[in-house]
Amino acid sequence: MVNGDKSYFDPQVLASISNLYLRARWVVEGIMSGVHRSRAKGFSVEFEEHREYSPGDEIRRIDWKALGKFDRYFIKEYEDETNLRAYLLLDTSGSMDYASNGVTKFDYGCTLAASLAYLILKQQDAAGLVTFSNRIESFVPPKAKRDYLTQILHALENRGPGGETNVSRILEEIAGQIKRRGLVILVSDLLDDPEPILKGLRLFRFKGNDVIVFHLLDQAELDLPFDGNILFEDLEQANLKVVADPRAIRKTYQEVVREFVSEMRKQCRDNAIDYQLISTSTPLDQALASYLSWRG
Repeated sequence: MVNGDKSYFDPQVLASISNLYLRARWVVEGIMSGVHRSRAKGFSVEFEEHREYSPGDEIRRIDWKALGKFDRYFIKEYEDETNLRAYLLLDTSGSMDYASNGVTKFDYGCTLAASLAYLILKQQDAAGLVTFSNRIESFVPPKAKRDYLTQILHALENRGPGGETNVSRILEEIAGQIKRRGLVILVSDLLDDPEPILKGLRLFRFKGNDVIVFHLLDQAELDLPFDGNILFEDLEQANLKVVADPRAIRKTYQEVVREFVSEMRKQCRDNAIDYQLISTSTPLDQALASYLSWRG
């Protein structure tokens, strides 16, 4: 392990680790070691329902809001607690195979999903997985068994990116299968019609689920940094190709992307959905911070 080093979370460093279990453990233990190094000593707690973090405490009990206020780690004390049931939904459609920096959206999404599953199970909560394109490719129902990570990783490792996208239909289908309320975590590039996607996300909320959306895009998809005439090819429809000069369309393209992201963020906020735009160059600890903050 690299102590106090961002290598724990660098997507390109993680991509060099072929074993998905080792990647997930590397990320989660990197976060845990950061928590241990920041343990408060000799600091008085201002509220009775909290106490200082001690090595061995479950990190799901950390009050992340208190961390922001005091720059110290505190544990929430609960009289009664119900275990979380988390559903990890990973988009594995063809568009997730894109990479401009050596890390595809699919690889990043797999590492993120595996790390979340590792962390959730380590917290003794239940984790499950759905991989999908325009249909459900695999469904691993949530369980809290310690050895359950093997099944989740097996589903991730035995599915490559491919097929067309139909996020909205999949969300509606999965919402119909979830019988108990829990946390739904969607990892997708959301390259589909936005309104049907939002309709599906609202359906989860209507049924009492909490929802976190990781909108995963390559940095080049955000910036369109290319020069010269470029052949653009649709990764889901091989016969759809177009030659264009990015310099001529860059400004308009960036405005369209910003508007799309802004509207998605607003609609999610209005429906009490946690939305996070994540680039494939974003360190994994920053991506996981959204879940950790929610869990706090």
